[in-house]
Amino acid sequence: MSTGKSRVWFITGASTGFGRRLAEAALAKGDRVVATARKPESVTDLQQQYPEHARAVRLDVTDQAQVKAAVQAAVDAFGRIDVLVNNAGYGLLGALEEVSDAQIRDQFETNLFGLLHVTRAVLPLLREQKSGHILNVTSVGGQVSFPGFGLYHGTKYAIEGISEALAKEVAGLGIKVTIVEPGGFKTDFATRSLASAERIPAYSPVYEALLKAFENAVFGDPARAAEAMIQAVDSEEPPLRLALGADALHLIRAKFQSELEEYQRWEPVTVATAYENPSEGAMDFKSLLG
Repeated sequence: MSTGKSRVWFITGASTGFGRRLAEAALAKGDRVVATARKPESVTDLQQQYPEHARAVRLDVTDQAQVKAAVQAAVDAFGRIDVLVNNAGYGLLGALEEVSDAQIRDQFETNLFGLLHVTRAVLPLLREQKSGHILNVTSVGGQVSFPGFGLYHGTKYAIEGISEALAKEVAGLGIKVTIVEPGGFKTDFATRSLASAERIPAYSPVYEALLKAFENAVFGDPARAAEAMIQAVDSEEPPLRLALGADALHLIRAKFQSELEEYQRWEPVTVATAYENPSEGAMDFKSLLG
């Protein structure tokens, strides 16, 4: 979406981390930003610094009334939305047996259903404009799963699948979709933005292995991640998926290679399920893959 005009960004979860850095970077480039957060006072400094280009708006993505009001506030302020960034979310640490029903529901309400509420509220505007770009921030955890984060991964895998289908649905409407898959970055994900389940001692080895894997981790710079996202939005041919960080790319590549090898090992069993007459039950999916 490379244009000479000032774009309007609508960013959820703009108080910290990627959302905050992206809002700052877009404003520094002269774009306009609707920075949303559950506590708008956490982003009012942006509006004070850029009174003509920024708006601080209250938004709990799980509250559909607030979603509608926030989108309307963006339109009232700037007349349009060009880039939607679905960034709001948090992590949930706990083995499947450990997490409570309430924790599971809250995780999906915020990370998945909140994203859907916002996207469905903004899509009519983008469709009418015949232009726009949706950035859905998932994680390397939308491609690779770690023990102890199963429910978090579930939300991110769901977003990946929905986003891939959405990209095909809106391709003819002038709307782009990019799935952003960050690896490890210096944000508050592992502290303030992480909920934890009550531990069951039998799962202690899982957490010990997890901690050992991360003890020598090298984290990326959220400001550079924001610049990478802006570069994707600037591109005439933005990617469907954008991994951020060498660690993310390494993990995704290793997983795909491992999966491909396993599929190949089991290929004789897989193809043996076909009808003896190949024409029976055949269906051509190639046209749907894009």
